[in-house]
Amino acid sequence: MAQRSARETALAACRLWRREKRFADSIISRLLANADFTRSDRAFSMELFYGVLRNLTLLDFWIDCLRASRIESNVRDVLQLGLYQILLLQTPEHAAVHETVALASQKQRPIINAILRAATRQRTELLTKAEEQPLSIRMSHPEFLVERWQQNFGTEDTEELCKWDNGPAPIYGRINRIKVDPETFHRLYPDSRPLSGNPDFVEFNNLPTAALDSGHCYIQDPSTSIACQLLDARPGEKILDACAAPGGKTAYLAQLMENRGAVIACDRDPKRLQILKSNINRLGATIVRTVRHDWTHNNPPAEILSNAPFDRVLLDAPCTNTGVVRRRIDVRWRLQPEDFSRMSNEQVIILRSVLRLLKPGGTLVYSTCSLEPEENEKVVCRVRAKLPALHFEAEKGSLPFRDGFDGAFAAKLNAA
Repeated sequence: MAQRSARETALAACRLWRREKRFADSIISRLLANADFTRSDRAFSMELFYGVLRNLTLLDFWIDCLRASRIESNVRDVLQLGLYQILLLQTPEHAAVHETVALASQKQRPIINAILRAATRQRTELLTKAEEQPLSIRMSHPEFLVERWQQNFGTEDTEELCKWDNGPAPIYGRINRIKVDPETFHRLYPDSRPLSGNPDFVEFNNLPTAALDSGHCYIQDPSTSIACQLLDARPGEKILDACAAPGGKTAYLAQLMENRGAVIACDRDPKRLQILKSNINRLGATIVRTVRHDWTHNNPPAEILSNAPFDRVLLDAPCTNTGVVRRRIDVRWRLQPEDFSRMSNEQVIILRSVLRLLKPGGTLVYSTCSLEPEENEKVVCRVRAKLPALHFEAEKGSLPFRDGFDGAFAAKLNAA
C-alpha cells in the first residue's frame, strides 16, 4: 500500500473523527505513528487536521456561501480541508486546490475543483462575510457555549477566550527536580526558555524528546501547578491524589515532598492508570503507589484504606475541560448544555467520598481545568453546605484571557 501524503493523512483523520467520534488526539497520533513522515510533513498533517476541527463552523459557513445545494459528507470533508488552506493558511493556490482535489474520487473532483477555485476568486469577499457573522460562527464555537461565557465573562473577554482556543498551544515543560536541577537542565537543553514567575517551568519551540525520555521534564501547562502549590504538601506526609492520571500533578507533588513520604495515586480507567505508572516511573517519583478505583462506585479498596487517614488530599476532578480547549481541540464539539450539571453532580459525589479519608485538621484541594462556575465555586459551596465543619481557606484560578495560560480552578479546604 502506498504511503499516504500529509494531506491524505489529515483527510483520513477528519473522516475517522466524524464517523467514529473518537478523540482527535488519539486519531492523529495513531495515523502518524504508522507514517514515515519528515518533521515538516508530520507538522503539516496535524496543522490541517486540527485547523479544520478548530474552524468547523466557519468552514461550513463558507461552503454554504459557495454552494447552495446539499453536499454529501465525503465531499464536505475535502472542501473543509481545501478551504482551510485557501482562506486561513493562505497556502499557494496550486497546492491548495490541485493537491486537495486529487484527494477526492474522480466523480467528486469537478464539483470540488469548481468550489475551491471559486473560493480563491472570492477570497476577500468570503473573509469579509465571515467578519460580519456572530462570534459562534467567526470563531467556530457552539452557540450555547459562547452565550454562557458572555454571561460569565462579558463580550470582550469571551472573544479573547475564543481566539485563545483557536490559537496554537505553546509547549511548556516542568523541570523534574527529582532528577535534575534547573541550572543543569538549562545547560543540557539550551533551547529551553525559563518562564518569568514560574521557576519550575520552561517553554520549548519543539517537543523536547531527549528531556522527556530521560525524565528530566514533563510536558505540562503552568496552570496545573496552582492546585499542587495550594495543597502545600510536605516531606514525610501521606497524600491522596484521587484522580491522578496521567500523573503530571502526582509527580509534581512527589517533587515538592522531596520524594519523601507517600502518595497514593488513583484513577478509574485502566489504560490511563498504565500511562500514570509509566510517567511516574520515568520521572523517578518513587514515593508514589498507584491504585485503580472509581470514587463514584463502591468503597475504597484496602490499598487506599490501609493508608488512611491522609494528611492532604488532591482532587483534580473529572470536568468538561473548557479551560483547555486550545489543547483538546475537539472538546467544544463534544459538549452539550446538560454536561455542566451532570459533571457537577459527579464532582460532588467524588468530593464527598474522598473527604471521608482526610484526617481531622487535614487539607483538601479541589481543582478542575474547567471555566464553569457550576463545576468550580458552586461545587465547593454545595459540599460546604452539607458539611459545615469543612472550612474554606483559599481559592485560586487561571483564566486564559487574563493570565495567558490554560484555564484552571483550585479551592483549599480544611477539615475540622
